[in-house]
Amino acid sequence: MKEDAGSGPQRDFHLPHRDDPGFAAAAAALLLESAREGDTAAAEDATGFRWGDPSLADHVREIVQSADASGDERLAQLARRFLR
Repeated sequence: MKEDAGSGPQRDFHLPHRDDPGFAAAAAALLLESAREGDTAAAEDATGFRWGDPSLADHVREIVQSADASGDERLAQLARRFLR
């Protein structure tokens, strides 16, 4: 039996370095886009942040505003769920 059976290939999310000032914003966006694709766990592993992490709330609020302005209802819905 393979130890890693059932795990898919590792995705490369192209995040900035963790000490980059834009890392948290990129992590918030990645969590939401991964949720849209049904793969939140991979984004949590890649970013070190968990779904609903309050430290990302300001970034997620900005994403809600942008999604509303562009008419991306699904992204806005996911972002609002993140903020609950």
